[in-house]
Amino acid sequence: MPSRVPNGNAGTDHTFPNPGPTSAWRPIPSAPPPIPGTPNFPKSRSDLSLEAYTERAAAHPWDTDQQIIALGGQCIGSVSRYEEDPAGGGWFELGIVIFDPAHWSGGLGTRALRLWTACTFSETSAHVITLSTWSGNQRMIRAAEKVGYRECARIPEARAWDGQRWDSVKLAVLRRDWL
Repeated sequence: MPSRVPNGNAGTDHTFPNPGPTSAWRPIPSAPPPIPGTPNFPKSRSDLSLEAYTERAAAHPWDTDQQIIALGGQCIGSVSRYEEDPAGGGWFELGIVIFDPAHWSGGLGTRALRLWTACTFSETSAHVITLSTWSGNQRMIRAAEKVGYRECARIPEARAWDGQRWDSVKLAVLRRDWL
């Protein structure tokens, strides 16, 4: 049975898969592009139309390391993971994006990150899982900390966006601290 998380609006809730095999997540057949013009998705990459992106995604299906976040049958975001080199070292990097700001600050990202972290520890040999963001994304930093991640690196002024310099922030959780 999927988990239900109230979103703060009376009479509505969000449905997520239970942690476990990736079959509980939906593979990404096509997903909307990320919001252009943020440090993780620079404006220079935003010229791809949704139609072109969908065609490209259909021609090159994503694997089980990239899944969608669905709400009410709609793709509202995605999660991803990859193993850092060298292979077999036990270090995985996760990514998460919620496309529409209307779905931000309601706990969806925190819930998805918690489930995707649990899936990654369950399905891989991960010893440590990290994620990276920028210092202007306080929602992501708070969500990661709520789930159990701790800041492990900060690269000062590594990102330039909107005429300002921002730190790159890396957060991590060890398997032994997760269990």
